Amino acid sequence: MTIQQLLELTVSRNASDLHLLINEYPTLRINGELIAIQGATRLTPSDMENLIFPMLSTHQKDLFLNSWELDFGLDFEGKARFRVNLYKQKGGIAAALRLIPKEIRRLEDTGLPIILSRITDLKQGLILVTGPTGQGKSTTLASFINQINLSRTAHIITIEDPIEFVYPQAKSLISQRELNSDTKSWSYALKSVLREDPDVVLIGEMRDLDTISTAMTVAETGHLVFATLHTNSAAQTIDRIIDVFPVNQQPQIRTQLAAVLEAVISQRLIPTINPGRALAAEILFGSIATKSTIREGKTHLIDNLIQTSGESGMVNLETSLASLVRQGKITLEIALNYCLRPQILNKLLGVS
Repeated sequence: MTIQQLLELTVSRNASDLHLLINEYPTLRINGELIAIQGATRLTPSDMENLIFPMLSTHQKDLFLNSWELDFGLDFEGKARFRVNLYKQKGGIAAALRLIPKEIRRLEDTGLPIILSRITDLKQGLILVTGPTGQGKSTTLASFINQINLSRTAHIITIEDPIEFVYPQAKSLISQRELNSDTKSWSYALKSVLREDPDVVLIGEMRDLDTISTAMTVAETGHLVFATLHTNSAAQTIDRIIDVFPVNQQPQIRTQLAAVLEAVISQRLIPTINPGRALAAEILFGSIATKSTIREGKTHLIDNLIQTSGESGMVNLETSLASLVRQGKITLEIALNYCLRPQILNKLLGVS
């Protein structure tokens, strides 16, 4: 099969990912499950070169051959985009291609509570979308950014590795910067972003101390910043940010984070009874109580704060999962597999 045929199949079957490895069948991930493509043959080293190298520019090929790792965005015949990661395993080329839908979902269609739409009206602050890999973080971020794009004039700058969603021309001015194509490093891009007159900044991933520190500084200087982290809960997100700094800096960082944080959305895509996936999310808003808890270093109280702040729109992951169970979208067994606190989920559903 050609790479065009494989990409076409990925799109037509609405797979989230296409995996290509030497000595394995081309494999799709559909609704979270890995499924080998019927009728395909196991890939040889020659097959992999024929599939992968035509996708690369000369510069990208040199980067991959030198570093053995490469991320880039690929537009497929105007039908979809793919986020491609090339790597080596057992000495051979391998690839993971994530399907990026051509259409950006409206925020109300993501499955997130409608109260989150107020975030797009903010003029400054830090919004974090967190969760494990493959849980729809990029889709959620794109929905926020596009709602701003459609509703008000703003200069939006994204720093991505690689560019995923491409935004339509609307009310906002959008500058999308991709690592290795538009900037040589995260550090350079983030250091220069304040000189580019942004209103809104999207940081594809807060990877290290420098990225986290710069993201908070950008938010602190009067900008609205969206970013992602690979953490499992709102409380863990706060701890991860603080713990990345040296101990002597942590009191200052707690104060800075408390000042800029507006929301943490920790999300999961849950397999549904009818084939598909539904979104469950834990939501922490930067309320007065939240900010005080962060400043005082009492992050162990955040779970309880979320649980007792439902009237303000906060929700823990178990409440979100319980709602999906009651709606008949997911089973209790699946909900228990994805929850962080089984005893809370069982109590919400009246299970002894």
